[in-house]
Amino acid sequence: MTLNTLIPFLLAVLAMELTPGPNMAYLALVAARSGRRAGAVAVAGVTLGLGAYLLASVAGLAEAAQRWPWAYQALRWAGVAYLFWLAFDAWREARPTALSDDAQPMGRIFVRGLVANLLNPKAALLYVALLPAFIAPDGDPVTQSLILGAIHIGVSVVIHGSIVVFAGSARALMVRQGAWTGRIMALALAAVAVWLVFATA
Repeated sequence: MTLNTLIPFLLAVLAMELTPGPNMAYLALVAARSGRRAGAVAVAGVTLGLGAYLLASVAGLAEAAQRWPWAYQALRWAGVAYLFWLAFDAWREARPTALSDDAQPMGRIFVRGLVANLLNPKAALLYVALLPAFIAPDGDPVTQSLILGAIHIGVSVVIHGSIVVFAGSARALMVRQGAWTGRIMALALAAVAVWLVFATA
């Protein structure tokens, strides 16, 4: 693969990852409510979800999406419903009660990060539409997919980790200010769900 392929792909991935979406909103909520350690665990779950999409892409995800377009719609609406559920759950547990990183079970945070990304239509679109467009027909598609997917995952870890660091800094403020700050973040997550309905149609 050449720089003429890698650089445009890197720029496209940066643009997608810097666009507000489900992962960004969920990771900010987790880090602000439960601390940076919990945010890092959520990042691990999200990253595993991206790895699953990468393997699915190698196995022919794009072809499957073209054959069964209803599957993408089912994923899209499942992702929207899951975000609304996460927003509702965040609203119920809006008030952080302590600054301990053990406020929520880490296993649950990891699984929620994984599921949130598996039901993220933005991630599906990247591996269904964007990544195949950068595969050179005269090269090995599996090797190229793995290289491009690794670049995307690396970029996502850096951006998601940065979100966790910055959002984790707001946790003490959320504890001092009470439940209303957590509920604002829950409403923001619900707003992302509404945005997702139109952005991925």
